[in-house]
Amino acid sequence: MSSLAYAVPSMLPSPPDINAKGYVLMDFDSGKIIASGNENMELAPASLTKIMTAYVAGQEMNSGRLSFDDTVTVGRNAWSSNRKFADSSKMFIEPGDNISVENILHGVMVQSGNDASVAIAEHVAGSEDAFVTLMNGWAAKLGMKNTQFINAHGLDGRDISTSPMDMAILARAMIHDTPDVYKIYGEKSFTWNGITQSNRNRLLWDNSLNVDGMKTGYTSGAGYNLVTSATEGDMRLISVVMGTPNQKVRLEESRKLLTYGFRFFETDVLLEEDETAITSKVWKGKLDMINLGIDEDAALTLPRGQMKDLKVEYSVNEPLQAPIAEGDVLGVARWTLNGEVVMEHELEALTAVEQGGFFKRLLDSIKLFFSGLFGGMLA
Repeated sequence: MSSLAYAVPSMLPSPPDINAKGYVLMDFDSGKIIASGNENMELAPASLTKIMTAYVAGQEMNSGRLSFDDTVTVGRNAWSSNRKFADSSKMFIEPGDNISVENILHGVMVQSGNDASVAIAEHVAGSEDAFVTLMNGWAAKLGMKNTQFINAHGLDGRDISTSPMDMAILARAMIHDTPDVYKIYGEKSFTWNGITQSNRNRLLWDNSLNVDGMKTGYTSGAGYNLVTSATEGDMRLISVVMGTPNQKVRLEESRKLLTYGFRFFETDVLLEEDETAITSKVWKGKLDMINLGIDEDAALTLPRGQMKDLKVEYSVNEPLQAPIAEGDVLGVARWTLNGEVVMEHELEALTAVEQGGFFKRLLDSIKLFFSGLFGGMLA
């Protein structure tokens, strides 16, 4: 477990003013929120919904129940001529079409096809309603507290909602958990049925940023939404703007957020998952020493120039006595900046240590007794 809390120095400029109902700028590695406004406001997601549609498909692939090569047979509910899809984005599929999951996902993610979204939903779960149950289940698991999906495509309807923070959480999970699916977002166009459509995320063409995803959205109820992810060196940022007045503004506001984050902040992975942070003495065990580390990368985002002033200290719950199971929490790592704790992680046993034999336990008990660590003989 980790916690972040640091004071931003006065010389750091304030985040830009953003013309949107709500917005978030998040660092991907650390999860640090660099800038936000109305981040928990419940707003209509529009086609940002399709990020969850693609995420569910990606998790089905992770489970082995779905693959890119599987064939989707298009049903009438997904027909592009269906009246409910009139004047909305479509892949232009037809009932009876047999299409690979990979191509259907291109239709969902690049062309923003409402028809493709229904087709993959029905293929995965048997019906769109059943698929929506999966979507909301994953939303709850990811901690998306202000989100309720009612369909696989995002057209406005009663009780549909999300928030900028929830969309940032989902975008981060999409990149981390389903990277092979996420790559599709970086494609600038896709052709199906003789119709070539360009990716609606025009920041993919922006030479000032290295954008590789993610998704636009628009309905009359939602306004213009955009979730974007971009990299600079080893740093990746995620921006979310929701409820902007037009397409141009959603691009400009996203660009402002990303530029601000890359210019004034930096992120470093201070300790990697399963990397040894400290080696500590073990008593009464078959081994005399044990390596301690953390169960996830310890990434920290700070204003540029402050990373060099970080200090780290490790506290171990000594004396450590066998048996010790792998993953047992045995201490804590704390990083400080100017005397204030900015991040901490629990230290866990990277390996198990079994209890030693009788004479080893007896000898260590005697040593502990005479070292003054305990007040009496230990069995």
